[in-house]
Amino acid sequence: MYNDNSYSMDFLGSSINYREIITYLQKNFQLKEICQNIIYQKIIQNTALEQGLIVTPEEIQSEITHLQREQQLETDTDLIVWLEEQVLTVDDWKAGIRDRLLQQKLAALLFSHNIEVYFIQHQPDFDKVLLYQLIVPYEQLANELFYQISEQEITFYEAAHLYDIDERRRECCGCEGKIYRYKLSSEITDVVFNASIGELIGPVSTERGSHLLMVEEFIPSTLTSAIRQEILQQMFVQWIEGQLNSMLQRNNSQQL
Repeated sequence: MYNDNSYSMDFLGSSINYREIITYLQKNFQLKEICQNIIYQKIIQNTALEQGLIVTPEEIQSEITHLQREQQLETDTDLIVWLEEQVLTVDDWKAGIRDRLLQQKLAALLFSHNIEVYFIQHQPDFDKVLLYQLIVPYEQLANELFYQISEQEITFYEAAHLYDIDERRRECCGCEGKIYRYKLSSEITDVVFNASIGELIGPVSTERGSHLLMVEEFIPSTLTSAIRQEILQQMFVQWIEGQLNSMLQRNNSQQL
């Protein structure tokens, strides 16, 4: 799969030089993000080493078994074919699993004891809404649809199916699903959480277009296992971004 001598890889019968990969990432403004993720991984590894954290072979194998079931890879041959499709070696795959498990362990060590306090301080952010949404490109069209829906000339679901700019929402008649308050845009949050169930809301203008919205259900937040993981991830991301910013500041100070 990999050719260390020429620094290239084979993909679908073609040889791709690593310089081509880097150039592509640069031209498409993706290289900075890749470099940041590499630095993040180094921070995680160094901090885990300082904390004495390790990932055992048994833990890696347990995760491999789980992933094989998830991907429906019943035999070793199935696994090898799947890895080749992902342009991965077995060792690369195991290394990636180790990195993810190490990150999970470090996040739990650093922040699991703060989850309850964080939840109490930010509890409204984790309220959910079962939301239906229709987005069109022009406010005039949104106003026309608002009138037609209000006058029962067409239902909200029919309008979403016919006019929404997003194919996925058209297929499910405007259903966005259950969304945390903090994941809604600032323009939409207040009007949605101050609305009544079933009320037609809008039009609300954002950079995405003109929105018509309808709430089917409000879901007050409780500290579920899913929200625990959400909070843990948020706290870990904030921490590692802070670590990177500190590194940048030190580097800038040394250059002055």
